[in-house]
Amino acid sequence: MNNGTFDFNLFLKESKETLLNPKSYFTTMKSAGGFIEPLIKAVIYGFITGVIYLFWFILGWGSIAGRMFGGDSGMMIIIRQIIGSGIGLFVGAVILLVLSSVCKGNTDFETNLRVSASLMVVIPISALFTVFSGLNLYLGFGLNLIVFIYSLWLLYNGLVTALRGKSEPARIVCYVLTVVMIVFLLLVLREQVKLEKTFNIFNKNANELLKDSKKK
Repeated sequence: MNNGTFDFNLFLKESKETLLNPKSYFTTMKSAGGFIEPLIKAVIYGFITGVIYLFWFILGWGSIAGRMFGGDSGMMIIIRQIIGSGIGLFVGAVILLVLSSVCKGNTDFETNLRVSASLMVVIPISALFTVFSGLNLYLGFGLNLIVFIYSLWLLYNGLVTALRGKSEPARIVCYVLTVVMIVFLLLVLREQVKLEKTFNIFNKNANELLKDSKKK
């Protein structure tokens, strides 16, 4: 943010730096300057994510994107994602505040909000991989797990570097979150496998009934 304007080129540079060199980025990240800049950053990430989901919808994978948004389609996918990103920014900041407190780090809300906004860079990447869950459950599981583990690496750097938390408790927090997420993803995968089997059986029976009706 410079003189009340948002620097989009700086946004792109910071996003790239967050992904490729998180330790360096969080070392130099501004800890103050108002809520508007991180909110705009979160909204942009939300918009990009919504566009990706809309792209999948246009390509014919609308059911995959639709499941993420309760059946919404078209521009509603983008709008809902933008709103969700704005809400998620502040929810993430509160969660970070708690984690930072556990790690004996910075508990200033604005600083945590800025770290939260930076961590949201992984959301559009996750959206890129969403379609694979619909094409192959196991491939989708693997890709989502990779994205999540990398997001924890970013979280660790944010806690230790930007929020000045102690490294040991930060590592423990990330390990615990990794275990929790793996268990959660495995449970989701199991349910998805069950649903897919049920759908295949239903589809098979429907096709057999259709063939029988044609014979009659």
